[in-house]
Formats: sequence, C-alpha cells, structure tokens
Amino acid sequence: MLAAAAALLSDRLRFTVIPFLILIGLAAGPHLPHIGPVDLGFEESREILDFLGRIGVLFLLFYLGLEFSVGRLVRSGRSIAFGGSIYIAINFTAGVLFGWLVGFDPTGVLVVAGITTISSSAIVAKMIADLRRAANPETEMILGIIMFEDVFLAVYLSVLSGLVLSESGSIAETMLQMVVVVGYILLFFVFARRATPHLNRLLDIRSGETFVLVVFAALFFVAGFSEILHVAEAIGALLLGLVLSETEHRERIERMVIPFRDFFGALFFFSFGLSIDPFSLGEAVWLSLGAVVITVVGNLLAGVIAGRSAGFSGRASVNVGLTIVSRGEFSIIVASLAAAGGMTGIIQPFAALYVLILSMLGPLLTRESSRIFDLANWIFEHLRPRKASTK
Repeated sequence: MLAAAAALLSDRLRFTVIPFLILIGLAAGPHLPHIGPVDLGFEESREILDFLGRIGVLFLLFYLGLEFSVGRLVRSGRSIAFGGSIYIAINFTAGVLFGWLVGFDPTGVLVVAGITTISSSAIVAKMIADLRRAANPETEMILGIIMFEDVFLAVYLSVLSGLVLSESGSIAETMLQMVVVVGYILLFFVFARRATPHLNRLLDIRSGETFVLVVFAALFFVAGFSEILHVAEAIGALLLGLVLSETEHRERIERMVIPFRDFFGALFFFSFGLSIDPFSLGEAVWLSLGAVVITVVGNLLAGVIAGRSAGFSGRASVNVGLTIVSRGEFSIIVASLAAAGGMTGIIQPFAALYVLILSMLGPLLTRESSRIFDLANWIFEHLRPRKASTK
C-alpha cells in the first residue's frame, strides 16, 4: 500500500517515483513502534521484503540488458565511444579523488566512485520522454553515453563484487578473482554473438506459461551461478539480458518482464529506504552535498566536452551534461553490494541521501537546461573584457 501510494503521488506530480519510494521507506523504518498487532516498522516483514528487493534488482538489470545489445555497441560509432569514455573518465576520477580526500580506505574509495559515477537510466529515459526531447540531435549522444555506462557498469560491478564479496586476502588472489570475473563477462559476449541461432530455436515456444518458466529459470540460474563465482547476481542478470537481446524474441521477453520489473523494482527502492535509519542521515549531509556538487560539475564538464567534440552547439552540449546528472538505481545497487560485503557505517546513509538529492535535482536541471545555458552565456558575456574604444 505504501509503495502504491508513493507511485500515485509521483504520477500526480509528474516526477520520477524513485525518491518517493525511498522516502516512504525511510518514514516507515524500524524506528516506528508496534501498535497492537500492527508492525509499523515492518520488522517482521524485513526478510521477505529484502528478498523481493533482490528479485527487483535482477529484473531491473535483466531488462537493461535487453534494451542494450552487443551489436549496438559495435554500431554506436566513435563519437559515442569518445563521449562515453570522457564521461566515465571525468566522473570516476572525481569520485575516486573525493573518496580519497574524505578518508575512505581503498575499497571504500571504489565504492564511493561507483556510487557517484553511474547515471540513472530510468530517470534519464523518463525525462527525455516527458520533455519530448527524443527527436533532439543530442539525444543520440545521451543514450549512447548511457549505453556506454552500462558496459562500464558490468565490468566495474563484477570486479567490485569480487573484491567486496570474496574472502581473498592477498593481491595475487584478488587479481585472480578479477581475471575470473572479466573472463566470465567476455564469455557472455562471445556467447551472445555465436549462440543466437540456437537460442532462437530454443525460445520458439508457443505456450506463454512455458515461455515465462524457461526465461525466468534461466535468469535465476545465471544469477545464482554468478554468485558462486563472486560476481554480483545482478550482473549475471544483466549479462543474460545482453545475450537474449540478440535473439528475435527480445520484444516478447521485454513485454513479459516489464510488469515484474516495475513491481519488484519498486519493492527494491522501498526496502532500501527501510534499511536506512533516518536519524543517521545527519552525519552524511556534508558528505552527500560535496558529492552532489562534484557530480553536477563533472557531468556538465563531460557533457560539454562530449557534445562539442561531436559538433553540437553549446546549448545542446549543456543539455547532454545536465540530462545525465540524475543518480538512482545503480548507485543504490553499489551501496547494497557494499553492505552485502560487510561494509556498513556511513556508506548506506550517504548513498541514500545522495540519490535522494540528485533524483530530485537532476530532473529540475534537465528541465531548465536551456535557461541555465542562457544564464551562463550571459555571465560569460559580462565577464569578458571589452575592447577599448578607438575614438
């Protein structure tokens, strides 16, 4: 009921539902009391909600893999590859420096960098649709950067999960784990290119019930097997989505998955909010605000460089940078992965507050990107030294 109320409120306000789900989870956390048989804090339901939230992550990443494909990466072009590389380089470097400056250990630095680097594809896609910018020339660059981020995310989360979840203590064991993880990813890419005809025949199933069972069985099997190799189960779901996106059954699978993605994804954000003590957010305020400033500046810089290199106007380049500033599901997934590896403390409240701020600030910056460009242009015009009069 609470998640449904959050969805209705966000729909009425024409805003992304993610911050509302997290906020309502924060409001209904373990700090609330029992009133007779009613458990307002959801303490007795936490295990099942956490489990359903894990399923939500699988569907979110699985659907993302279906939307993306190995073939699209090859056909994306050098401009998108350059823009994506610039975006990742600037934002990941800024995240690493920020994590190091505020005093995290090496693994914590990587976690903070992951939280601050990846945009929310769900919020970005919704804003492009809501603002009717799909036909804008810079939208291809925006979607290309999002696609590039997905590839980086697959590699990064897999390596990070090996570092966080494995029990290896030496550098040699850690490097071996990284080799296993990268090899596992490459195996899926090869499989996606070579096994498509066989998968087309295997999935040529008339019965909708049987089709659902086969696809979901594959999803949960790959996710579980990935965990055995110390690869995040969500990345297993993403990789399976990449494989199935190459088949002729992609659209049928997408239509089938969307309701599960929306329902279980909402429970994931709600359960994440439940896991945060709102009274602990105070200690993460300055850390989150610092990360927000760095993220906005880094995104704007990366967007301008990527846009101008592709031949876009200054206005369109600013639009690129501000459209992809929102953070959401992937930042929370990184924080959840850190928590699963025993990293507690300030990481969770920092991620929650950081996502809350940018999931609300990002759409506003996107909507006002033209005015922001005009304001910046006006400021530069007035700061520019004027030529002396020749009269």
